[in-house]
Amino acid sequence: MVLKKHQIEAALHAEAQAISAGKLKEDNPLDLSETFRVFCEACRRGDLKVCQEKITEGVNINARDKFDYTPLILASLCGHYEVVQLLLESGALCERDTFQGERCLYNALNDRIRNLLLSYDYAKSTDPLQPLAAHITSLLTREHPKTADITLTTPTEAFHLHKFLLSVRSPYFAKKLAAAPETASWKLSSNIPTQSFEIALRYLYFSEVSADLGDGEEEQAILTGIDKISRQLEIDRLFESILESGDRRQARQRRTEEVNRGRDQLNTWFQANILANKVTINTDKANTVRWDRDNGIFADVLLRADDEPTEDDDEPHDGPTEPTVRNTLGPLNGIPIGPFTKSRSPSRHRTPRKSTLYPAHRAMLLRSEYFLTMFSSAFREAQPTPHLQVITLHYTPAVLEVVLTFLYTERADFGLDIAIDVLFAADALFVEKLKQRAAVIISTLGNGATNSRGETDAEDVLDVYEVVRAGWDTRVHRLEEFGARYIAYRLEWYIDEEEFAELVRESAARIVGRQETDTVELIDDIRYYLSERFRLRFEDSGIDEMMDEDADDGTGHPMHASDRDSAALSLQEDEGVDVSSGSSPKDAPDVYTPDMMSGAVRTLDGEFAGDEFAQDAINYQILLRKIDRLLERLKLDA
Repeated sequence: MVLKKHQIEAALHAEAQAISAGKLKEDNPLDLSETFRVFCEACRRGDLKVCQEKITEGVNINARDKFDYTPLILASLCGHYEVVQLLLESGALCERDTFQGERCLYNALNDRIRNLLLSYDYAKSTDPLQPLAAHITSLLTREHPKTADITLTTPTEAFHLHKFLLSVRSPYFAKKLAAAPETASWKLSSNIPTQSFEIALRYLYFSEVSADLGDGEEEQAILTGIDKISRQLEIDRLFESILESGDRRQARQRRTEEVNRGRDQLNTWFQANILANKVTINTDKANTVRWDRDNGIFADVLLRADDEPTEDDDEPHDGPTEPTVRNTLGPLNGIPIGPFTKSRSPSRHRTPRKSTLYPAHRAMLLRSEYFLTMFSSAFREAQPTPHLQVITLHYTPAVLEVVLTFLYTERADFGLDIAIDVLFAADALFVEKLKQRAAVIISTLGNGATNSRGETDAEDVLDVYEVVRAGWDTRVHRLEEFGARYIAYRLEWYIDEEEFAELVRESAARIVGRQETDTVELIDDIRYYLSERFRLRFEDSGIDEMMDEDADDGTGHPMHASDRDSAALSLQEDEGVDVSSGSSPKDAPDVYTPDMMSGAVRTLDGEFAGDEFAQDAINYQILLRKIDRLLERLKLDA
């Protein structure tokens, strides 16, 4: 204990010195804002929904409050495993050689949380942009499928590059290519060593740059060339990155800052060029769009998303007749829109279905295995055409925008209303990280605030049947667990519904070659979470022993389910409650006065119980029996 205290103090002192000397940026800055206070309170209580909402709003997940606690320390100290997992997945820091990292590990409530913290090493917990950076770096050497659209040549080498990335990262290239977007080749100065160009390009493509440049005159010539290039291309940080040196943590911090800055540049460019230039057009005209290849944002493909059909597409319209309208618009980045004619019938009003076209770059779409296969094949979409090909994807524009935003920027912030659609889209496109992100949003925002009696706000209710089936269809176990827990904590709402019975049948049918005695996974999970729901209410009274699957019956043998039920009945009978019927205490009179009834509570059977503890104990048994009766009706032995 003393040794651990000295280690923490030494780590704190060393970190404070490095920060005060300007060598390190403070990883856990003080945050006294009301938003951060609410975030910390949610981590302390284990409120997944609020935690997810604040993360989406952009709260600093690694800041500390006025008591010097970070959100991760609060969640681990209070034993909220799922909140700890969410924080780590969202980029919370837990480095073992830092003060706050040591505090977090030392204060973890149990080994399960401690092992989770230890499993998140630096690369996984603090570098969520690594997949994006690695993909962009790989474009420098990727030969198939071909995505480069400009070649930079030196006297000794040729570099096949991408105009949009050069424009994103270098103000110099942005201005030059905007003036001449059709440029396909660029000759570089022979006065600058090729190695200097290569290092600059690696920097522009999110790669790490090394200070190992050779020896003597060669090193000096390369450094001089890098200095000239960084000033010409207006990328001053390149030369600083080459000259900086320091320990492991300083190098990591510099690398993280550079990748984050590059991602921000890419996001700004994406918003101003891709999303700002999307085109909405009548669906029947979507495939007639012609977008020139030499366009100002260097797009090489168009992605199409159609709006969902509306119910009023063919409804009668009683208003005045509108005249025929002819509209001619000029080209937008090479897209000729019009001339076209709109005519409306005097007797019927139709709302034309709309489609949205998004200009995109194959180089970024390759992050999806779906597009990688498409563009690497002999499919029509991979063949060269005079104009940009239109690729139709069967998603709504809102979903497609989420997918594109993630592929370009690694950002994925969206609401519960489209989360399941995003989940299926990510699954079909083989974008695993976005798929997991959708699962996190569903299982956190969809969680709601629920107490032990299943009460929740109406606005938090979602179609849990759809969620469970989505988990099955997309093989996301997290959603299966979430659905089982959600149902268990509200089982009285669902147990008598025919749709719930159908869900149980589907769960049973998922076992190939199912035998009569095989378990039903959904029912097993619901029973487990139902036990968890009532356990906290029972622990203080010792009744939790009868809920333990491996509880001892006093003879050294495990207690079976029927024995646990009997134990529960005996306990409640000792307290004067008849569990089998849900009636009130045995010695109570047959007729209740209003005063006697005013303090009583009702069970799920509508009978009176002595207090809330008795109510919960009876309700637990009622729900278990309802499950058994359901299985009997479905002829399932589980």
